Amino acid sequence: MVATETKIQQYARYKDSGVEWLGEIPEHWELRRIKYLFKEINVRSENGDEDLLSVSQYTGVTNKSDKVEKGGMLTNAATLEGYKKVAKGDLVSNIMLAWNGSLGFSPFDGITSPAYSIYRILESNYNHYYHYLLRTELYKAEFKRNSSGVIESRLRLYTDDFFRINAILPPKEEQTAIAHFLDDKTKKIDQAIAIKEQQIGLLKDRKQILIHKAVTQGLNLNVTMKDSGVEWIGEIPVEWEVKKLFGLSYFVRGNSSFSKDELLSNGEYVALQYGKTYKVNKVDEKYNFYINDEFYKDTQIVNYGDTIVISTSETIEDLGHSAYYNRHDLGLIGGEQILLNPKKEKINGHYLYFYSKVFLKELRKYATGIKVFRFNINDLKTIYLAVPPLSEQKEISDYIEKGCQKIETAIGLKQQEIEKLKEYKGSLINSCVTGKIKVC
Repeated sequence: MVATETKIQQYARYKDSGVEWLGEIPEHWELRRIKYLFKEINVRSENGDEDLLSVSQYTGVTNKSDKVEKGGMLTNAATLEGYKKVAKGDLVSNIMLAWNGSLGFSPFDGITSPAYSIYRILESNYNHYYHYLLRTELYKAEFKRNSSGVIESRLRLYTDDFFRINAILPPKEEQTAIAHFLDDKTKKIDQAIAIKEQQIGLLKDRKQILIHKAVTQGLNLNVTMKDSGVEWIGEIPVEWEVKKLFGLSYFVRGNSSFSKDELLSNGEYVALQYGKTYKVNKVDEKYNFYINDEFYKDTQIVNYGDTIVISTSETIEDLGHSAYYNRHDLGLIGGEQILLNPKKEKINGHYLYFYSKVFLKELRKYATGIKVFRFNINDLKTIYLAVPPLSEQKEISDYIEKGCQKIETAIGLKQQEIEKLKEYKGSLINSCVTGKIKVC
């Protein structure tokens, strides 16, 4: 286990830092306001032809492009004149999002938005140590406290406020040792996380194979098979039929006008809003987003057993994602989605949902768009299904549900392990950079 590899030691003596949110620090360490450790850089690009850089809480500073797409148009270098120049090793801070960790030291030369702040560390300090320190939860909370604004979406960490914050200052050799130690440990933790993410990927593949095999071949391994006549379906049991989805289900284009900001925690109708439904496979009692009757439309009702299909997505992988409506109260479907309302005398709603996990991959062949992908409701009319008798559909659905639950449980355990590793990583970084544990 990665967590047991670090033998905890402490410094011989500690002192009160004099700063409540920092607490005690090693006796020989110092505190300095950030303005004494960094200087602000405000050099502007003359022609805008340098590499464009961006910063986020997840990836730090990345090389975005020498061309940026804005408003659907490619912007050339001339449009980037006046952007701020960044040298390798500079600290780039997104003024609007520094409080959530959107700052980092750049591994590139380039340019970035005039809305960002650029700082250069003084030579007597080591920027890699401060890469870890300034991205801790401890400092993100302090950045938030010092940001101007009333609501999170409008918070700004300006230079004067940033410079007033106290930074921990270990001796230079300890800064270096701490950074090298954390490089090694975090690399191992990240590798462990990557392995578990691969395992989750394999479990998801197993789930998809389970569904595909059950809805196209059934559960009887000894049954006689025949060619379905549909390439991606392959052979099916001889007694099954091949039918068009259009004849098995009604299609409803979602066009209710409610937005994410209008969702309620309680209300008269369950709100099937695009930004929420694409994140779940099942809309059940855990799904708590509602709207009231000002958005009601007879044509947009969602009932138990219906399937909601995502028809628009920023990624091709999410296009065609489907969610099963497993509630007995009424829902209303929002835009960017298509509702499949099964004709109950012909197809079991749960069986149709599971089949959607197979046939919706075919719909990606019809995807249009570059930054936003979509398919048309008429594309659904091209889809064929292998259809067993209703009683067998129910049997297959129950089998898939049980199998998927076991796989989802295994995935959930892996995800918990990943979260624990991430928490350990954050705790380790915080303890090292604040001197709670000694690494050299």
